[in-house]
Amino acid sequence: MPSPPSSLIENYLREAGFWHAATIGRGYKLNPKLISALIERWRPKMHTFHFPCGECTIILEKVQLQLGLPVNGAALTRSVQFADWGAICYDLLNTIPDNIYKGRIEMGWLLDTFSELGNDSTEVERIRYARAYILNMIGGYLMSDLS
Repeated sequence: MPSPPSSLIENYLREAGFWHAATIGRGYKLNPKLISALIERWRPKMHTFHFPCGECTIILEKVQLQLGLPVNGAALTRSVQFADWGAICYDLLNTIPDNIYKGRIEMGWLLDTFSELGNDSTEVERIRYARAYILNMIGGYLMSDLS
């Protein structure tokens, strides 16, 4: 969601461990020259930055510090090939996207479906909106895949 998170879902984002990640970059101006310089030095095959002083890699502990996301607990390593993604979306979001492909949903659908949260919303609607907000953060900028 392009706008800052609503105060109505702040507690849900905190409970899920995503509050800090939701507020990253708010109020800061990005430096396009710095971003371009980092992109030029990134080597995707090695997952490292190559600087004149040596190589620099990103490790999970640093990501945890930067994003404030919890990294303890059980790892999700299982591949789900034959899940009923429509039923999963309905259980979590109370709606089913028109197009689900191998567990992927379109970010545009997510933004259109969960565009605003009213002050008169119920707790269940707020929880669903918080879930959609987290999905958008993950698919939009935490683990974006433009392919």
